[in-house]
Amino acid sequence: MPRAGLGTAAVVAAGADLADEIGFAGLTMGRLAERLGVRTPSLYKHVAGQDDLNRRIAALALDEAAGAIGAAIQGLAGRDALRAAARALRAFVVAHPGRYAATIGLEPTGPEDPIALAAARLLEPFSAVLRGYDIAPADTTHALRAMRSVFHGFATIEAGGGFQWATGTDESFEWLVDLVDRGLCAGSATQPTRSAVH
Repeated sequence: MPRAGLGTAAVVAAGADLADEIGFAGLTMGRLAERLGVRTPSLYKHVAGQDDLNRRIAALALDEAAGAIGAAIQGLAGRDALRAAARALRAFVVAHPGRYAATIGLEPTGPEDPIALAAARLLEPFSAVLRGYDIAPADTTHALRAMRSVFHGFATIEAGGGFQWATGTDESFEWLVDLVDRGLCAGSATQPTRSAVH
């Protein structure tokens, strides 16, 4: 029996849940319709098609990740905030690998695209973490990209089952947090910026 009161938000949430279960690559409109107990054409009342569904799931995932990281760093600064942000991102990606995979490789259509707005919200808690370090303004973007990239990379590899060695991933992750912390401390505003080095 079709589900009554089905709306866009419910369709997108169900799609995100299904992507987490079966993998983002396996998510199709047909499989989602089956999950929701409706015929595939019924979904087009709520999303424009597969691409629209994917983009809405990506925006949802970015928003959820931003909320989780922002809550994790409340009241913290410096290494404590860095560690909390890194752990929150890792936990989100490992718990929601399908929906997070939707965020990879999508280009916003403009500054008001929901993906662009959600991505900006995701960067806010990482920017807050950086304020606990003495980073030169000219290096802020570099530091932000580096910090997000290393934690994103670790989490996505882990979520995909890419770590096969015997050493525990928790230990490796804490080692990575320490590495990033030392790098941010070494890259403080008291150090010459890259452009000033000859």
